[in-house]
Amino acid sequence: MTDQTQLLIVDDHPVFRQGLRDVLETDPRMKVIGEAADGEVAIELAYEINPEVILMDINLPTINGLQVTRKIKTQLPDVKVIMITGYDDAEQVFHAIRSGASAYCPKDITPEALINIIHTVREGNYYVEEKTMSYDELMSWVEQRIGRFSGPLISDSEDLFVPLSPREMEILEHVTRGLSNKEIAYKLGISHQTVKNHMTAILRKLRVDDRTQAAVYALRHGWVRLEGTR
Repeated sequence: MTDQTQLLIVDDHPVFRQGLRDVLETDPRMKVIGEAADGEVAIELAYEINPEVILMDINLPTINGLQVTRKIKTQLPDVKVIMITGYDDAEQVFHAIRSGASAYCPKDITPEALINIIHTVREGNYYVEEKTMSYDELMSWVEQRIGRFSGPLISDSEDLFVPLSPREMEILEHVTRGLSNKEIAYKLGISHQTVKNHMTAILRKLRVDDRTQAAVYALRHGWVRLEGTR
């Protein structure tokens, strides 16, 4: 990481973007390297400049901030997204976190608090409901709200919060189809040990004991589907 935090601001209101930039750049540890006014531009710009942290509004033209976050996190899993929005709604917070955001805060947040949150997520932590959380604490927070807020989205794999990297998801999909670690390694062109390392990470993240439980978990949550099913 560089000494300065590289930031991308995504909001369709130019006055708000400029105000946010002015506030952030009073802190020498912050550097705004890009701005976007709509979702599609935000995705393209994020891929191009690879920011460390994105400040994202939810209500954007073309595609909303939740969809933008999912798409960006697919290609740039290490980028941290802070939803900074006028919506103060518990269900919206839940869906933002499931989309891959690391934090959710209101637009009337103080500059000092926002800068603290940026440092929090840059260090790998999360900020939800005015609390700083570790990864495990965030997973517990999500699990407690799954039944309350998921609704019909539980069957839509694109809308689910998935705490696995794209490579881990790829390996897990092969596991659900019955492939051994050796077969997965051959299919993906990676070493057997690399597959084993990924499997260890998958079991730890999903809090399950073996490959079978991981496969069942993924299928039950709609992350992957067996061939021949819809």
